[in-house]
Amino acid sequence: MSHSKLQWWERFQKYYTEFPEVGLAVDLSRMRVSDEFFAKMVPRVQKAVAAMAALEKGAIANPDENRMVGHYWLRNPALAPTREISKEIEGTTARIKDFAKKVHSGKIHGKGGKFKNYLLIGIGGSALGPQFVAHALGDPRADKIKPCFFDNTDPDGMDRVLATIGRSLDRTLCIVISKSGGTKETRNGMLVAKAAYEKAGLDFGSHAVATTMAGSDLDKYASQNKWLARFPMWDWVGGRTSELSAVGLLPAALQGIDITALLSGACQIDNITRNQKVEENPALLLALAWFSSGNGKGEKNMVVLPYKDRLELFSKYLQQLLMESLGKEMDLNGNVVTQGITVLGNKGSTDQHSYVQQLRDGLNNFFVVFIEVLADGKGSGLMVEENVTSGDFLHGFYLGTRQALAEKDRESLTITVNEVSANTIGRLIGLFERAVGFYASLINVNAYHQPGVEAGKKAARQVVEIQRKILNYLSNKPNKLFTAAEISNAIGAEDDIETVCKVIQHLAANSHHGVLKVPDRSFLKARYGLS
Repeated sequence: MSHSKLQWWERFQKYYTEFPEVGLAVDLSRMRVSDEFFAKMVPRVQKAVAAMAALEKGAIANPDENRMVGHYWLRNPALAPTREISKEIEGTTARIKDFAKKVHSGKIHGKGGKFKNYLLIGIGGSALGPQFVAHALGDPRADKIKPCFFDNTDPDGMDRVLATIGRSLDRTLCIVISKSGGTKETRNGMLVAKAAYEKAGLDFGSHAVATTMAGSDLDKYASQNKWLARFPMWDWVGGRTSELSAVGLLPAALQGIDITALLSGACQIDNITRNQKVEENPALLLALAWFSSGNGKGEKNMVVLPYKDRLELFSKYLQQLLMESLGKEMDLNGNVVTQGITVLGNKGSTDQHSYVQQLRDGLNNFFVVFIEVLADGKGSGLMVEENVTSGDFLHGFYLGTRQALAEKDRESLTITVNEVSANTIGRLIGLFERAVGFYASLINVNAYHQPGVEAGKKAARQVVEIQRKILNYLSNKPNKLFTAAEISNAIGAEDDIETVCKVIQHLAANSHHGVLKVPDRSFLKARYGLS
């Protein structure tokens, strides 16, 4: 695909498309797309657009779980298949705005006074979306509330966050997010936060809100313990597409972000991406470019490079959106297809000092998604060289990297936006949600379930059960030492000695379990017991 600059210009004129009504442009000129490819894909495109239309009308778009898929209704409640659902969405958004207003005014407050921070406790989509939006649109000079996150079950990570909050815990609002109410990572984070509040002499419930499904364990717990508020999650919204539900709108509103503009931006994208004409549909353009590059089999990785610090977490957000949606073993017909697109990412121009070397000269197993932001932002006028600002350099680095990759036959596409605003972020979220939906139809997989995630949770529960058996066995054999193999045999885990070995090593490394390790030159001969 090596071309002269004049040939690149010819392709740019043909495959660069502006969508002024949404302040966005898509450039596929550096991808291996052609008019012939687009023509060949027409039947699949028609099927994908029809599937999206049916989804929006309330069809069972997630057949494995027999569920509707309704995240598009969140930004346009009139689309919902029943008036009851429409009213729930509208009412929830209104409640979020009212709650945030009362928090900002101090009408709802903590023991120490007006809330200064929020501590969001969630995992996966319940954290990635809010983190991305908080980083993209927040400003420590203007935020009404400072965002903090427990997004893992790592005790050291949680301790660091609590240390950052410090003495303002009594002015920190906890947002606990769990759809089922039984997610272990979130449950653990809630218990750690609750213990910290109680240690500080604070009532946790009077500093906490829940975002969960009605009737879940978390919903019941929050009600029984008189938490400040409860906001709904619905079974027709998956975690990775929940940013424009209460999951993301509540923390954004508390931070002071314009959630109306977020919703409006996504809705605008939805409106223009119902078009069956590929050249008039930016989400179809993206989905077809991904298909072309990876031969419809995900043979190329996607490397996301936003040239804007505010979009640094976009690649992390997209990792879940794409990889959880598209990474499937089976297609909708039950055939083994082993599909997916691996998403990697950094930011420009940091990437030029890290892995662009490999992108240009190493394995050609990827395509790049550049995010170009035209407006540099406030305070960008300082000339670091004659008639050149630091923002000009950033843009130059983007164009230079794009050209350097093209010279070595490396594919890239560019999404251009005017600026980073709440409306723009809503548009980017909507654009990729639609592109993922279209691409899933093109390759005939269910984008809205996650059997692999559930398998991992099941395996984790089995490991925890083995740990319980180990500790129970050792407690009944005080002052005695055993090898991992001996413990495995004793607890009926003869076929899983490796797991027993790893678990017992972890137990011994943490003094609160009381497990003693007597090492040996061979780890197989190391012995363990209760100290």
